[in-house]
Amino acid sequence: MSIDFQILGSSSNGNCALLRTAGCKVLIDAGFSAKRIGLLLKGIGESLDTIDAVFITHEHGDHAQGIRGLARRADLPIYANRDTADAIQAKLTKRANWQIFQTGTTFRFRDIEIRSFSLPHDAYDPVGFTFHWGEEGDFFTPPRSLAWVTDLGYAPAHVIDNIKSVHTLVIEANYDEALLEKDEKRPWSTKQRIRGRHGHLSNDAAFDLLDQIKDSTSLKEVYIAHLSKDCNTTQLVQNKFAAIAEHSTNLTVYIVDPQHGTQHISSRLITS
Repeated sequence: MSIDFQILGSSSNGNCALLRTAGCKVLIDAGFSAKRIGLLLKGIGESLDTIDAVFITHEHGDHAQGIRGLARRADLPIYANRDTADAIQAKLTKRANWQIFQTGTTFRFRDIEIRSFSLPHDAYDPVGFTFHWGEEGDFFTPPRSLAWVTDLGYAPAHVIDNIKSVHTLVIEANYDEALLEKDEKRPWSTKQRIRGRHGHLSNDAAFDLLDQIKDSTSLKEVYIAHLSKDCNTTQLVQNKFAAIAEHSTNLTVYIVDPQHGTQHISSRLITS
């Protein structure tokens, strides 16, 4: 089976991705209802029954609302740290099959090595993940790695250390500063939370982060995700990140359109 990574949807309304390796199929976050996740999976030839595990970054609904339905599968392991699991379980009527890890540790699920690391966000104990799989010298399953980093107000040194050497990076560019300032739906306090050090990355902040690590010897693909439908546009992100490609010879950047979150193929932004 070919190795495959697909973002099922990513925006402020929901985030979920599928990682398929030679040994398993796992979801990263479950920010849509289980019914919708099932429909998204059906669109790419999969189903909830084929999923082997779920990895949850934090308890906010746009990353975890699907656990309510997924918990009906008693055999499905759901990986989260203790604070995240407790916060989600408190809203459930059925006990999920929690597999608890400690933030900052490395553990395995089948053929994947997972590393967790803390993120600065306004949740109980939010984390990012890196996933490593494959074998050195194996033509069919060479070593590969993926970092999933959304929902952070800034990027501390330990975050950069964890993501700078992966092959594929998913990073948020949640809002455009000018659009957030003009937005009439959000009160001033909410805007300050979004801009804060435990909020979200702006287009400018995401660009600065990527600019720091783009010369990594391993980084091949970047997915710009978690765009706000109200306070960002794909065109603004395209304009901002175009400069990255001008100085990168082996990097492909994709943008995940928040207006078409049900599409599993992100639109290609730049190919160098």
